[in-house]
Amino acid sequence: MSLGGVRDEAEIRGHRRTYVGAMPGRIIQAIRRAGTNDPVFVLDEVDKIGNDWRGDPSSALLEVLDPEQNNSFRDHYLDVAFDLSKVMFIATANLLDPIPAPLRDRMEILELSGYTDEDKLNIARRYLVPKQLKAHGLPEERYIWTDEALLSLIQHYTREAGVRNLEREIGTACRKIATRVAEGRDVATTIGPDEIRDFLGRPRFFYEELAARTSQPGVAIGVGVTGVGGDIMFIEATRMPGKGSMTVTGQLGDVMRESAQAALSFVRSRARDLNVDPDFYQASDLHIHVPAGAIPKDGPSAGVAMTTALVSLLTGVPVREDVAMTGEITLRGQVLPVGGIKEKALAARRAGVTTFVLPQRNEVDLDELPKQLLEEMTFVLATTMDDVLAAAMPDEFRMIHRPGGAPAVSEQAAIEDRQPVAARR
Repeated sequence: MSLGGVRDEAEIRGHRRTYVGAMPGRIIQAIRRAGTNDPVFVLDEVDKIGNDWRGDPSSALLEVLDPEQNNSFRDHYLDVAFDLSKVMFIATANLLDPIPAPLRDRMEILELSGYTDEDKLNIARRYLVPKQLKAHGLPEERYIWTDEALLSLIQHYTREAGVRNLEREIGTACRKIATRVAEGRDVATTIGPDEIRDFLGRPRFFYEELAARTSQPGVAIGVGVTGVGGDIMFIEATRMPGKGSMTVTGQLGDVMRESAQAALSFVRSRARDLNVDPDFYQASDLHIHVPAGAIPKDGPSAGVAMTTALVSLLTGVPVREDVAMTGEITLRGQVLPVGGIKEKALAARRAGVTTFVLPQRNEVDLDELPKQLLEEMTFVLATTMDDVLAAAMPDEFRMIHRPGGAPAVSEQAAIEDRQPVAARR
């Protein structure tokens, strides 16, 4: 049963028989068609359900999905209790936010993350390519698609969590092949990356060169979750002469703006420990920018990346180009857990990152990662910002701390502390 666009409560509960054209609700109709009272019942797109003056269908679904009361579901047309407790209801949704909280409370929520590139490659090889070749009248044994061609499609022509656009692009390539066959032109029987570029044109998506973006101090690699999976984002910080103001740009939401403010407060409060001039803020203006300003960004995952970018800027030490990070910070420098670890780790690996820094309390999420990903990447579990900086900054940058948190500075270290970072390097 598709719930997209359902606005009338009567579609769930049915009409009373006093109305002309009365009929049972779609729940009872579907069970009648199934011919059994214990089917598997899929409620598709439950987040697209609407409501208006005719009623609220999402509230009517409460009685359907609540195991405490659906053993006596009363359809208006039948007007007798009907037992729905034996029905296995499965609801699907793209977003949780539009689903009312009382209805969400009746459900056990299973979040399905996006496919990895290897998953997409196997799905394309086994199902999508044979399906599209058959649909376009092309013999499967004649046209062989290489793994390199499919990976080129996955990485440079689509950007999504599923495979819907991937199937469309494969279909487009098959139509180009069929057209050339119909015109009597020669077509390569082995489809590789060059043939894909010939069929589909220039690549649409590129993965940024990490070393070029992070070669200067003040740039850190953060990771976020989008509607099409994870993606990396470069967080840049710069300073200029001024009076101590801070600007945050990149079409950021309130949460990320507050993360930037917390990052600055942390750096100011720990300036001596970080080998930063404690008075840096008085005669400087700071600017934090997240590129791709046309794309709205928000969420509690950029705190550690913003802090690292500020520390890199103020110490003059660039961040390692092979390190990405996620997590939120407190004013005391504690790293708080975040969500979407699988999508973020996949995005980081896809971009060429080899070390991924995540909060210690997200260690349980590592169990969900593919085995190949765990073997290819190094995962650093961070409890405080000291752990993040130790992993993200090069060897010449070292934090000097006692376990209790007070700086333990030797005489030599005290002498070095009075020298600028460039001189120590």
